[in-house]
Amino acid sequence: MLKTINCRAILPVACAVTGFVIACCLLLYSFIKSDLIRGEIQHATDLADTVVKSTRYAMLNGDRETLRQIIRNVGEQQQVEHVRIFNKKGLIMFSEDGAEVSRFIDKTAAGCNGCHVGSETRRHLGPMAQARQFANADGNDVLAITAPIYNAPDCYTASCHVHDAGQALLGTLDIGLSQAPLKRTMGMLQNRMIVFTGMILVLTVGVVCALLYRQVLMPIRKLADFTEKQGDANLDHEIPEVSGEMARLARAFQGMARRLREMEGGGADRRS
Repeated sequence: MLKTINCRAILPVACAVTGFVIACCLLLYSFIKSDLIRGEIQHATDLADTVVKSTRYAMLNGDRETLRQIIRNVGEQQQVEHVRIFNKKGLIMFSEDGAEVSRFIDKTAAGCNGCHVGSETRRHLGPMAQARQFANADGNDVLAITAPIYNAPDCYTASCHVHDAGQALLGTLDIGLSQAPLKRTMGMLQNRMIVFTGMILVLTVGVVCALLYRQVLMPIRKLADFTEKQGDANLDHEIPEVSGEMARLARAFQGMARRLREMEGGGADRRS
């Protein structure tokens, strides 16, 4: 199968182009996937900050009913899997799920072990460190964000609060968003990348093979046919329509054949 020059010339080029295109598309897919995940994390972080700022006035006024209503309304959003506020000790104070209220958070669970490392508690985390991905009890993939609630000056100076200025962290907001929309987007992106890769492969490999056949293989075939014809008695065959090195090779071979024929003719005359 690989004995012909067509196969030996086209097959390696086609394999090299195919590997290069597939590698580039995989690399592009990984970059897009990373950007989508980062965008989703940023969206969740912005939502958590919005919830914290929305509840701040109710916290300053000690309005627990308004706090409960805000958390309940946020939890009713379609993509929100859970939302809760727990204090520094890990006691859940507010949650969209009433059964969670007055329970303690497991500090070794996902979302807590990022801050609670050993005996020390980290007070500041970046957006990527605040995020974690896991599957909840229902088997749904969740992207959750923990947003710390800090003790600001307008908080510890309020008459209705008992927190002093030395208590830097009052509690934490924990909000989890369903990753189903992101999974659907990633699935559509993957399918489109496969179709795109196939189209690029067909077009690229087809064009490269066509150019290779036209510019290299066809002139070689014409040259091979021309050299075979030089073996007969007629040396006046026209040089095939080739250019560059192929034309020089054809002319050189024709000249060599004529000189050999002349030498053979001269030797015959001397013998006679």
